[in-house]
Amino acid sequence: MSANWHRALAEKRVRFAGGLLLALAFAVLAAPLIAALLGIDPSAVDLRQRFAGISLIHPLGTDELGRDMLLRLLEGGRVSLLVGLVAALAAAIFGTAIGLAAGFYGARLDAFLMRTTDGVIALPLLPLLVVLAAIDLNKLGLPASVTDSEAASLYRIIVLVALVGWTTVARLVRGATLSLVRRDFVRAAEALGARPLRIMLVHILPNLATPIIVATSLAVGEIILLESVLSFLGVGIEPPLASWGNMLTGAEETIALAPSLAFYPGVLIFLTVICCNLLGDGLQSALDPRQRRA
Repeated sequence: MSANWHRALAEKRVRFAGGLLLALAFAVLAAPLIAALLGIDPSAVDLRQRFAGISLIHPLGTDELGRDMLLRLLEGGRVSLLVGLVAALAAAIFGTAIGLAAGFYGARLDAFLMRTTDGVIALPLLPLLVVLAAIDLNKLGLPASVTDSEAASLYRIIVLVALVGWTTVARLVRGATLSLVRRDFVRAAEALGARPLRIMLVHILPNLATPIIVATSLAVGEIILLESVLSFLGVGIEPPLASWGNMLTGAEETIALAPSLAFYPGVLIFLTVICCNLLGDGLQSALDPRQRRA
């Protein structure tokens, strides 16, 4: 395994994309420290400073409400990256469980789970998410502490994306499991009386790490892009929480007056998605023996 990761780190795409993503992650995590150093409240509204240009106090200027653009981008990046990472991990865990059970037990369970997966894949994803995201949480019987919180829209997007984003991982895991259950080490474990759950978790799951990691890294970029689209359509992350998607929505009406308000979050979305895709491709080339160069 260590040799595989050495090969991964030797990939230029992995180093470049991973380094850029780490730098972005450190920047968004350091947003409160940067705000303290600049002496600026990122949520403070100052209409006298609307559309201010680049300065020492405001390195990227201010938005339509006079808020510092740099700090808003970092706050929005924290939310967008959180949605991408948490939803991708949740979808990977759910998809792994589905694929592992389908591939190991086979027969009717495999047929049922894979037809369910086909049904989810066949759904029109974006229209479905738009409809589900528009549902009033108060009518679902959830506690008022959840539905009335500022982060309610964040929780909703993570849950919705995770519920429909597991299909790719499920199919990959199921195919790999079908191959592994025929291997001698699995048959030996069965002969020794190991329980099915132990065989799946101890003997099969560690051998599925590569496709799961690659699929999850690719999914992060897709989910960030999807969250941005939903937020741009007004059914994603809701203010006062900032995300790159709803920052684009806020910049829509003032793009002629201040195009930088749309340019900055758009560039960050583009770079993040590209880096996630490069990272996934690089990991696949390094960790998959069939992809390695002679």
